Amino acid sequence: MQLLIVHRDAEVGEPLVQMVRDYTEHACGYAPSDAGALDWARGVTRCSLLITQLRAEGIDGMNLGGSLSEMFAGLQTMFLPAYPAADQRLDISHTKVFPEPIDGERLLSAIARAEAQRQTGMDLFHALDVLQMCCLSARDGAVQFVRGSKTATVFLRTGRIVHAERGTARGADALYEISEWEAVEFAYDMYVRAPAETIKGTWDEAIIAAVNRRKALSLGATTQVLTPEPSQPPTAAPGAKPPPKWGIFGAGRKLGLLACALPLLGA
Repeated sequence: MQLLIVHRDAEVGEPLVQMVRDYTEHACGYAPSDAGALDWARGVTRCSLLITQLRAEGIDGMNLGGSLSEMFAGLQTMFLPAYPAADQRLDISHTKVFPEPIDGERLLSAIARAEAQRQTGMDLFHALDVLQMCCLSARDGAVQFVRGSKTATVFLRTGRIVHAERGTARGADALYEISEWEAVEFAYDMYVRAPAETIKGTWDEAIIAAVNRRKALSLGATTQVLTPEPSQPPTAAPGAKPPPKWGIFGAGRKLGLLACALPLLGA
């Protein structure tokens, strides 16, 4: 599988590339900007996975993903947003979003899942993974989700969820339906504005209320909000590869752990 990593800071991007080369059999390219990524893409015949900063000088990850998707059918995308990992309120088990410090083990696991997923030709995300990323990035506009024949739209204002629509449902009822969508395609438009303000409070309060409502109504639902437990280091299986040489990326620039995150399971 051919990968491309796009990161403005070579001190983070290049070690990520080296980790992929050291601990997988995948080919991996590197570019420090959108322009560099497009130049790189013109020189290759395939690319299956783009790992890019969400936004940085010379980088707009969503736009870049759209451009490269037109060149490489079935391209999957993962995002490296600018906010610290400590700001996350939801821990998505199969996340495709990796704020700094980037957990190398978790990123390698996501790359392995992407390799298995690429046969579908679809770039699928957990809806709440996308919403958390957009909210913590203080985005305006609207995010549209597509799951099969169903669509939904969530409207943002400076990182707050102010309105949602899913079929005939509006506001909190729509967000309640969206909260269980674990495999969706999405599109983002920064210029769309909400037709009404039906959701109050912070973004995480709105999402957690939706998830807890679903948990209360459906015993044993696959998506749950739980009390965080201290993480334990993984135990290596006999004959397993040693831990990655580059385990945490960007920790010197942005400190943060996932200790405050609320685990969201079943992604």
